[in-house]
Amino acid sequence: MTFAETVDSHGLTLAAHLARPSQGGAGAALVLCHGFPAGPDGAATSAQTYPALADRLAADTGWSVLVFTFRGAGGSEGNFSLAGWRDDIVAAVDKLSTDAAVRGVWLAGSSTGGALAVCAAGADARVRGVATLAAPAAFDDWASDGQRFLATCRDIGVVRDADYPPSVDAWVRELREVRPLDVIGDLTERSLLIMHGTDDDVVPLADARALADASHGAAELRVINGAGHRLRHDPRAIALLTGWMERQSI
Repeated sequence: MTFAETVDSHGLTLAAHLARPSQGGAGAALVLCHGFPAGPDGAATSAQTYPALADRLAADTGWSVLVFTFRGAGGSEGNFSLAGWRDDIVAAVDKLSTDAAVRGVWLAGSSTGGALAVCAAGADARVRGVATLAAPAAFDDWASDGQRFLATCRDIGVVRDADYPPSVDAWVRELREVRPLDVIGDLTERSLLIMHGTDDDVVPLADARALADASHGAAELRVINGAGHRLRHDPRAIALLTGWMERQSI
């Protein structure tokens, strides 16, 4: 399945796929955000399974579902930065908000995508709610050795240009300053779902509990027994996500 649509994000063209429900008329829409790639050259294959998931969610819920690849990943232009990825989510919200078939926009994201969905919602009042799957509460581990993490980004392929970033210090500073833990407390009037597996060996379950605590009771925390990090492949997580979508009102 190909990414046949595009999203414009501050002059960068991002590859996207838009799944439509079978029935017509205006309704709710979801932006689905992938996580950070893994392994050497992992950026090239980012989000390959997400269009199929978007199609399934659209068919099961009657929502429009937009999935895209962040800057530096998949077929999208640009290079990774944490604030840049957050801005890409807002650009996807822009695309859906101008769609005549859309009456409200929600976000859902895996891992880094989920964490940045929280941050994007904090910057964009149009977002009606956020669901996260295995999201970190902050990116302090990346920021602790910024030069090493930048080298990892080059190996993975999300940083493609040799002269990027123009300021390494500023690029690393974003890793400290873009913090979902500091934002989620501002989203108490939104619908919030936090999902995490007990056996996640990438992001500790403590991060999910910290996000839920910081939401001042607004977030619904669902801990999935025996689940690992890749919750989008766990039928229980998808059932929770689908149920959350169906409970939203427009």
